[in-house]
Amino acid sequence: MPLWMHLLAALALDALCGDPPRWPHPVQAIGRAALAVEAPLRRRLDDGFRAGLVAVMVMVGGTALLSAAVVYGAAAIHPRLGDLVSILVLYTTLATRSLSDHARAVQLPLQQGDLTTARAQLARLVGRDTEQLNEAEISRATVESVAENTVDGVTAPLLFAVVGGPVAAMTYKAINTLDSTFGYKTERYLHFGRAAARLDDAANFIPARLTALLTIPAAALAGLDGKKAWRILRRDRHNHPSPNGGQIEAAVAGALHVRLGGANRYFGQSSFRPYLGDADQPLTAHHIGAGLRLMIWTTALVAVVGLIGRSAFIAFYNGSFTP
Repeated sequence: MPLWMHLLAALALDALCGDPPRWPHPVQAIGRAALAVEAPLRRRLDDGFRAGLVAVMVMVGGTALLSAAVVYGAAAIHPRLGDLVSILVLYTTLATRSLSDHARAVQLPLQQGDLTTARAQLARLVGRDTEQLNEAEISRATVESVAENTVDGVTAPLLFAVVGGPVAAMTYKAINTLDSTFGYKTERYLHFGRAAARLDDAANFIPARLTALLTIPAAALAGLDGKKAWRILRRDRHNHPSPNGGQIEAAVAGALHVRLGGANRYFGQSSFRPYLGDADQPLTAHHIGAGLRLMIWTTALVAVVGLIGRSAFIAFYNGSFTP
């Protein structure tokens, strides 16, 4: 079964099933394993950066080897078993349905004026303090999270899969999970988490930019403003603490005619992110739904463009491509 069929099946499975809460998930296992190796490495290596670098090498290399053993081992037993395992591995790297479900769990009570429930649901989606947020702030936090996680949870693993199949997609998830686990600028992880954060930045460099660019035609398909998405992407893409996060958030802000960024609180401490976009419209629960619609169209375009690009490269490499 060709890779494109594996990808379509995985996308369909993710859309239908999402991430069942009681099922074991590889990303959770990677996170637990990463925390398990942290303490021994800190004891053995006095240099925090070196300890974190070794943790990254062990976890990323181990994930790649284990996933390769599972995928290719299954294929060696029987080709159809290999197809099934490849689809299941790819399915676990995608989070379209899960992200949509979490965002809608915020949107629905927000539409009903139930800020208490909306704040509680938002706390499951973001790391910032949510207890005092108003409707506009809840909407902004949700739209920002959907935009950022469109890359981390959907399009980046899709593109890694296009390049290297399920093993590459799972390896990317290990990189991203390590950043989520260690990539904080706190006293504990300032040095230990630096390697994980830098590797995640490198892994997302191309996916973030390609996704942001494809958000422009996706906005037009979703009934939003593709022209303004392009304009704000060009103007505001660097207004973000992450070298990659500002790409997609700027494009989404333009497409929705809203302003993202601004004041946040984390563990009681205030912080401020530069603004992205123009405040043409006040942020409401409506923009959460529009952001999800944009995510779906962007995902579809990334999958199509990625698979066409893969086919063109293979044809060119084999000498059968004629411009």
